[in-house]
Amino acid sequence: MNDIVTAFNEYFEVIDVDTPELLREAFRVRYQVLCVEQRAPGFPASRYPEKMESDDYDRHSSHILLRHRPSGDIVGTARLILPDPLDPEKPFPTERYMTLNSEPVDIGKITRQNIGEISRLHIVRKLCRRKEDNERSEEGVAFEERGVKIRRRFPHPILALAVGLIRTSAAHDIMHWISIMDPALNRLLSLYGLQHDSIGPLTDYYGQRGPYYANLTHMLDRMNKKHKDIWELVTDYGRVIPKRQREEAASTPHPAALGNI
Repeated sequence: MNDIVTAFNEYFEVIDVDTPELLREAFRVRYQVLCVEQRAPGFPASRYPEKMESDDYDRHSSHILLRHRPSGDIVGTARLILPDPLDPEKPFPTERYMTLNSEPVDIGKITRQNIGEISRLHIVRKLCRRKEDNERSEEGVAFEERGVKIRRRFPHPILALAVGLIRTSAAHDIMHWISIMDPALNRLLSLYGLQHDSIGPLTDYYGQRGPYYANLTHMLDRMNKKHKDIWELVTDYGRVIPKRQREEAASTPHPAALGNI
């Protein structure tokens, strides 16, 4: 039994945003994190009188929400920006705002229909248990951004968002992730085998951010070897993986059959 999977199923639910109201909820979470909690440069609350943050990329993005089961609260959101069907050559934000190197990968040589950009990856500042639960010992999940990290049964809410992003990527045949990230976020992701490769210098983009890339197949293969429990979580025990990886797995003979060749 995988304790991390058990804890995820107990504490979190990933919701696919498939209605206008759910999309508005994602925009509200983004406003709460960017404009209220972080007061991020370039996101003044006064710009958003409806208390929702959105941009032009939302039109061709797949969004998810993260619900905390014990409280019922929506505590996070993320989006996967997909190629624009109305303008297939439209640059992703990483291409538009970052300086990109040609190593270790040249983004321009990848089939655009297989690229997605991870964006607006947000967890509300405090994801805590009820006050009375906080007085107990090792029960439940506690998390405070920029505060003391308390390790509980579920390592970090960012993993719950990764579950949704990998599921969404598999559904849209996305094999390659690009993103604009704070290096600290990439270091956090690396703890769980989700690290990305730097593909350019840091740029002053709402703070110091850099462009990053991940080959989803390679990332999951590495995770399967070094973080088996996390791999089982984000792929649902191998049932949710990119199409090409599924095809390769299906074409590879099972070890038990090799003796008959």
